[in-house]
Amino acid sequence: MPSEIVDLLVCATCRSAMPANPLATPDPDHRPGAQLVAALQDAAPEGLRVIAVDCLSNCSRGCTIALRKPGAWTYVYGNLTPEQHLPAILEGVQKYRAAENGLVPWRERPEHFRKNCIARIPPLEAPNV
Repeated sequence: MPSEIVDLLVCATCRSAMPANPLATPDPDHRPGAQLVAALQDAAPEGLRVIAVDCLSNCSRGCTIALRKPGAWTYVYGNLTPEQHLPAILEGVQKYRAAENGLVPWRERPEHFRKNCIARIPPLEAPNV
């Protein structure tokens, strides 16, 4: 397996699936995004850096993550929950890390990743892809 570090950016401010109560003050630790960050930090294998970010601006598509590494395509995935998708995320990370350029063939991705890809962003180092 490649030795490079993969960054897993997780929207920690996601409030999807929270009951709508305009009078309630949201507890940042109980937001689904913060729970997903905590679960991924606990389960992260060596070589995976879990980074909490304030917002990935994908609020209508649930909890969102982005996978990136140097010289590779970046992927953004949504509609994730801390309760249901931890195994799929970790499987997707493993396959992404093993792909030299970050391009995991569609059929080899976890099913949730196939159906919930928000964006695929080319590497900065390759402006003419």
